[in-house]
Amino acid sequence: MEHPPMIGKNIQKLRSARNLTLNVLSERSGVSKAMLSQIESDKVNPTVATVWKIARGLGVDLHDLLDASGGPKRKFVVNRSEAIKVLDTDEHGVTIKVFSPLEMAGDLEIYLLQFEPNTSLPSDAHFPNTEEFLTVMKGSVVVTAGDNRVELHKGDFLAYHADIEHTIANESASSAVVHMVVRYSPSNP
Repeated sequence: MEHPPMIGKNIQKLRSARNLTLNVLSERSGVSKAMLSQIESDKVNPTVATVWKIARGLGVDLHDLLDASGGPKRKFVVNRSEAIKVLDTDEHGVTIKVFSPLEMAGDLEIYLLQFEPNTSLPSDAHFPNTEEFLTVMKGSVVVTAGDNRVELHKGDFLAYHADIEHTIANESASSAVVHMVVRYSPSNP
């Protein structure tokens, strides 16, 4: 795929605007410093995968780097109710709806968790420095993360690191609904 000659200048402009060195962008994107330098000076034509990695490292949308106008677009993304995905789980009685669009996966993810009475959702450790933010919308849940354990009720909010084993459990005889946001550290793939 041929990219417009502005891509190197767009990368350089966005990198400079964020006060990032080539070394820092290389660490964040997984693209070598030498390759970044060649791309910025328009000496090479990068693959879409490479441009995508650079966009992630800069924290911008892929289209912002490919835009010949050089200016980032303002985000306005609609995910219609018919596009909301329901994840299958091995946990009977737990329903997970994914509200965030696919392009946000691995960055910021938004879920609605529905728990039938006496059900739980255990999770393995996520990437380092991943955080989860929970708001109980209905009922009550018990959250365990490492050595920490707390019971939350309707309207309660909890923020915790999810890079350790953790569990959200409805230990009551009533159903529970939890709004959850998962934020991954920018240094994660």
